[in-house]
Amino acid sequence: MKRAITILALALSVSAFAQQEVRLYEGVAPGSEGVQDNERINRAPDGSIQSISGVVTPSITVFLPDADKATGTAVILCSGGGLMSHSWGTDVINMARWLNERGIAAIGLKYRTRVMGGAGGPRMGGGGQSLSASVTEFSKISKSNDNPDTSESGVKNIDNAINDALRAMEIVREHASEWHINPDKIGYLGFSAGGGVGIGATVRADAQHRPAFMATIYGPSLIDVDVPENAPKLFIATRGDHHNVAAGLVSLYLDWKRAGANAEMHLYDDGTGPFGPDDPGNTSGTWRESFYRWLTYNKF
Repeated sequence: MKRAITILALALSVSAFAQQEVRLYEGVAPGSEGVQDNERINRAPDGSIQSISGVVTPSITVFLPDADKATGTAVILCSGGGLMSHSWGTDVINMARWLNERGIAAIGLKYRTRVMGGAGGPRMGGGGQSLSASVTEFSKISKSNDNPDTSESGVKNIDNAINDALRAMEIVREHASEWHINPDKIGYLGFSAGGGVGIGATVRADAQHRPAFMATIYGPSLIDVDVPENAPKLFIATRGDHHNVAAGLVSLYLDWKRAGANAEMHLYDDGTGPFGPDDPGNTSGTWRESFYRWLTYNKF
């Protein structure tokens, strides 16, 4: 069923451009019954959205390229924020503009975030033991699951977000013709925790929801990984000294390759944590061009 679309005019912001918002579900999102909506938006001085937290009502925001530039490829953007919030300004608005300039449709996914409590605590591995793994200790990551929160609420949190990502793929395919998108050229691009959301959706997807590609930027899996048959092409970028994260992503890369699936990995040696797209002084600042070349090489 086609979803109702809300047209958002954000002319007051110098960084905003025409977009459409589509709620993922009619009524309460499954699994969020009885949860109070406490969504908060943090804006920059120019009025643009910087971050969003307390998301109970998930949606997608659609950013389409000019029709004469459109390639038919669409990227569902899964922003970072530790499953507590969305880094909307950098991971969605910034990326959407960059993708649109290259003829690629961008779909910002506002998946459900943790409403109460926090992940906190030590990074946990199998058996509930504290985990600390450098990139050379990737074998410590069981089934590529690098989730920092193994509590019941933490598992429910990532499950809700993954279900939102699967629903987003379904809706984008429903509207593919209307939005001039090729339904066989839709994939995920996730940052940090958003990478875990996209990976989870990719691993759990059936044929209807399977993406054409999966890209994760310093975002390891947050669930056990069993590489599916006909697994989509995988792109990974992270800093090699990003503790635990790099180990989880090396494990994921090897799982993909062992399954005979296509995977490409970029390990940068210019820092120890997350990185942005606009730093020409660091090698990690080139990741977007590498991602774009990977897309075009694979005919997306």
